[in-house]
Amino acid sequence: MAETRKDKTPIVLAPHSTEWAAMARAEADKLAAALGDQLLVVHHIGSTAIPGIKAKPIVDLLPVVLDIRALDSQKSAITALGYEWLGEYGLPRRRFCRLIEPQTGTRKFHAHFYAVGNSEITRHIAFRDYLLAHPAIAKTYEAEKEAAAALNPNDMIAYNDAKNNWVKRTERDALRWWPSSRAN
Repeated sequence: MAETRKDKTPIVLAPHSTEWAAMARAEADKLAAALGDQLLVVHHIGSTAIPGIKAKPIVDLLPVVLDIRALDSQKSAITALGYEWLGEYGLPRRRFCRLIEPQTGTRKFHAHFYAVGNSEITRHIAFRDYLLAHPAIAKTYEAEKEAAAALNPNDMIAYNDAKNNWVKRTERDALRWWPSSRAN
C-alpha cells in the first residue's frame, strides 16, 4: 500500500552498465551459499537486466525459494549478508529485502523473494524477456522512466506510480507473448 510507505529516495537513471549482470551473478552466489537447498534459482530482473536502457543503478534480483515460510526462518542468513528484511512490503507472498552500501548509503540490491509456483515470478520474467526481445519497446520504457523521474525526482513511490500504467499494459502484452517465445 503506497500510502503507508514513504520513500523519498532521489531518482537517478544511469546509462546501462555491463557490471550489473556480473553484480547480479555474484550476489546470486552469495544468496545460494547462505540459503542452501532452499534457494532454487536467482533471476536478474528489472531495468538493470535490459542492455541499452537507462536504469536506477539498483540491481533487482528475483530469488525463487522452495517455501516462503521456510525462508522466514532463514531471515538471519539474509540479514547477515547486509540485507534489510522488509517482509512482504505491500505485496502478499513476497519477501522483500534491500542491501544498502554502508559507505555511501546508496541502494545496491533489491531482492524480491517468491516461492516456486508463484505467478509473480512469471510476470517479472516475461516482462524482462519481452523487453530483451523488443529493443524498441525497451527504449519506450526508458522514455517512460525518464518522464516519471522528471516529474518525481525525489519520490520513489510517485516515480513508480507515474510509470505504472505503461508497465501494467506492457506486462499484459508480455504475458501474452511469453508462452510462444519459450516454444522456440
